[in-house]
Amino acid sequence: MRIALLTYSTKPRGGVVHTLALAEAFARAGHDVTVWALARGGDTGFFRPVAPEVDVRLVPVAEVEGESVGERILRSIALLGSAFDEAYDVVHAQDCLTANAVGRARGYGSLWRTVHHLDRFTTPELAACHERAIAEPAALVCVSRAVAGEVLAGWGRRAAVIGNGVESSRFAGAAASGAGEPWRARYGRYVLAVGGIEPRKGTLDLVSAMGLVPGVPLVIAGGDTLFDHRPYRAEVFARAAELGVEPVVLGPVAHEELPGLVAGAAVFAFPSTQEGFGLAAMEALAAGVPLVTRDLPVLREVFAGAARFADAPEGFAREIGDVLAGSDVDPAHATVGRALAAAHTWDATADAHLALYRRGGPKS
Repeated sequence: MRIALLTYSTKPRGGVVHTLALAEAFARAGHDVTVWALARGGDTGFFRPVAPEVDVRLVPVAEVEGESVGERILRSIALLGSAFDEAYDVVHAQDCLTANAVGRARGYGSLWRTVHHLDRFTTPELAACHERAIAEPAALVCVSRAVAGEVLAGWGRRAAVIGNGVESSRFAGAAASGAGEPWRARYGRYVLAVGGIEPRKGTLDLVSAMGLVPGVPLVIAGGDTLFDHRPYRAEVFARAAELGVEPVVLGPVAHEELPGLVAGAAVFAFPSTQEGFGLAAMEALAAGVPLVTRDLPVLREVFAGAARFADAPEGFAREIGDVLAGSDVDPAHATVGRALAAAHTWDATADAHLALYRRGGPKS
C-alpha cells in the first residue's frame, strides 16, 4: 500500500510519537509510507531521527506576529491542504488539524482519522475543526475503548479500537543499563511528570499533592504545544510558591535522554484530566517505575493491575508517599507493568491498522 500519515507537529507530543512509530512499523511490513507534518518555528525535521524507509514531507508554518490561535489554526489547515497533492491508497490523519486540511483539499469521503482523545475547545475555529474532524471522515480509529465510547455517545459514530504501541525495550534497556543513575545523582529520589504544564495534564493538582509530600523533588519534562498556557502556568507556579514546592521544569528533553530520565524516577505521576491511552505512563512501566495515575475510566482500562489510582491532590500525595516510603507497595506491580508495556508493540499496532484498511473500517 501507499500510505500517508499526517500529524500537526514535529515536536515530541503523544500523537506525533504515535505517527512516527506507526509509519516505521508500516515500512518494516513492506509498505510505501509518507509522513506529512506541519513544521513551525523554522523546524527542519522531527524531534528524533526517522527511519530512512519513511518519506517525510514537512510543510513550513512561519510565525506571524500578533496572530490569534484561531487565525493560526486556519492558516495551518490551508497551508497543509495546499501542499498535499499526491495519490495514496490510504490517507490517515492523526489529529483534527490535518483531518481538516486533507478533508478540505481532497474530501472527507476516503479519509481515516485517529481520535487520540477528545478535547473541549473555546476558540471557535478550533471547536469547529474538532467537530468536523470527528463527524466527517469516512472512518475513525480510537486508541482505547473509553474514547470510542465517548465518540459513539457524542457523535453516534462507531470507531475501531487499536491501542498504542510502546518502545518498551528502549525504556527497559535504560533501566537495566543504569541510565537513570545520573538523573538520580542530580535530583535524588524524584517524582517525574511528562507532558509539560497545562490544564489537561493536571499539573496544578500534582503541585498541590507535592505540597503534602515535603522534601521530595518534582521534575516536569516536555511541553511543546500549539496553545498559550501562560495563565495556567502562572497559577501553577503561584500555588507551588505558596506550598514551598520548587518544581524542576526541564521543558522538552532530547529523545535519547528521555529513557534515562524516566528510568531514574522513584515515581511516575500521571494526573491528566483527559487522556486517550497514556503513552508516557506506559513508557514508565516499561522502565519498571511505579505509576500513580488519575482514576479515569480510560486509565483503568489501560493500566488496571499495573498502577495506583488517585483523584484529589490528597489521594495523589498519599499514593506517592506510600511508594516512596515502601509501605503497602505490591512488588508484582513492576512485573505486571513491564509485561503490560512489552505486550504493546508497534508492529502489532501496524498489523491491526493494515487489516482495518483492507476491510474498510467500521461502519458509522
